[in-house]
Amino acid sequence: MVRGKIQMKRIENATSRQVTFTKRRNGLLKKAYELYVLCDAEVAVIIFSHKGILYEFSSSNNMQKTIERYHNCIKEVQTDVPDMELYVQQLRLEAESMAKKIEYLEVSRKKLLGQNLGSCSIEELKEVESQLERSLRSIRARKGHLFQEQIEKLKDKERFMREENAKLSAKNEALTCSRQNSEVETELFLGLGLPENRCS
Repeated sequence: MVRGKIQMKRIENATSRQVTFTKRRNGLLKKAYELYVLCDAEVAVIIFSHKGILYEFSSSNNMQKTIERYHNCIKEVQTDVPDMELYVQQLRLEAESMAKKIEYLEVSRKKLLGQNLGSCSIEELKEVESQLERSLRSIRARKGHLFQEQIEKLKDKERFMREENAKLSAKNEALTCSRQNSEVETELFLGLGLPENRCS
């Protein structure tokens, strides 16, 4: 026989309600005891029936001790709450400060790009102009430094190429002389006489 699904609502029949209460109360107290024995947990259960009758179970055999422990834990949690609220408030203030800084930087960036200058005073325009001049000086200095580095690299490359060119010229001259000497020896061997051009 399949057990029907119980709807979670108040049982209207008083007798059925009392039977269900007794069964479930005993089951709850049994589960509390099992949790205490199996897991070595401190368990306390307090049940009041609809007639106001008290049923309780305490694994420490002292319900008052468990209740005091519960109150101490609640106090610790409540004292931690203000610290958390203070931390959240600090984070909120930091976020607002960062938002203001971002807004200021965005306005400054637009001014440097020449946007939204209609509402600027003469002093603000002078400040923007001096900022741009400082930026230009810094950019030109950096550009000059990079050009100087490139010139040095190109000079090193030119020096290396000249050395390589000199080595290749010497090697080419040596090969040319060697070839001419070989030709002279061949002509002498054949008896053709001395060639007009000979390497010294």
